[in-house]
Amino acid sequence: MRPGSAAAALFALALAAPGLAWAQETPETRVEDIVVLGTPLREQVETFADTVVAPPHGRGPARWSARSGICVGVVNLQREAAQAMADRVSEVALDLGLPIGEPGCSPNVLIIATDDAPTLTAALVERSPNAFRPPYSGSSRSRLQLRRFIESDAPVRWWHVSLPVNSETGGIAVRIPGYAPPQTRAAASRLTTLIQNDLKRAYVIIDIDQVEGVSFRQLADYVAMVAFAQIDPDADLSGFPTILNVFDNPTIAFGLTDWDQSYLGSLYGAELNQSNPNAQSGAVAALMFRERRRIEDEAEAALADTPAE
Repeated sequence: MRPGSAAAALFALALAAPGLAWAQETPETRVEDIVVLGTPLREQVETFADTVVAPPHGRGPARWSARSGICVGVVNLQREAAQAMADRVSEVALDLGLPIGEPGCSPNVLIIATDDAPTLTAALVERSPNAFRPPYSGSSRSRLQLRRFIESDAPVRWWHVSLPVNSETGGIAVRIPGYAPPQTRAAASRLTTLIQNDLKRAYVIIDIDQVEGVSFRQLADYVAMVAFAQIDPDADLSGFPTILNVFDNPTIAFGLTDWDQSYLGSLYGAELNQSNPNAQSGAVAALMFRERRRIEDEAEAALADTPAE
């Protein structure tokens, strides 16, 4: 099956459900970022980066490529809410340097709202199993993780499909049925590689009955976070100032936090050419640490320049 060929079938199935309106927003509250007391910044960042990421086994973190860009599709929300969701997710993509598809583009970020997420998810996977686990190495997480995706009781669930490609040409770098054998020249060093992992599709399914406690902006930013990074749905991120904790604590943030933006910016800014997948995650953490240290230094400098009353 060719990558990206199942979007139309999935949307046809999802559209069979009735449209859902968005509930009244709760008041938006912004609180101070959580501080993990007694833990050095570098350790905080490394722990977060190691805990949050969940690529396929044996692969480094994947990200969307500027070559393919982003096309957001939203199903089963009223038109105004769907457009607002697509606009906000696209705005985050633009902040990451990703181009947005023209109107009528084929969606590769599929956001589906439903009042019966387990049944819908199971139907989607049953109808197009290769769309969720394509028949090539490095495409997705395991069958067990796919089963957990189907059976999840979380307010939002997500699934990514990625493709190993040649970082210089964008050509497919793994053997896929129906395609010519990959041709990727060897890297100049055993420590580096020309193969990178590009995200090709993201499925985000919202259980509309479980998100009433958060604002629309919080939900849209949560969706953007899990769409643009391979977030581990089972990760324990308590103690970190991230939108990923919003369903446990709706007052944690108005939307994406500085911490979230630093992680996403580092994921898309790091040079992921290390042969060792763990080293690629380490490169993301190293860049995030430098960014967080810069922000802290600037805050301290601003505080020092503030005249005492």
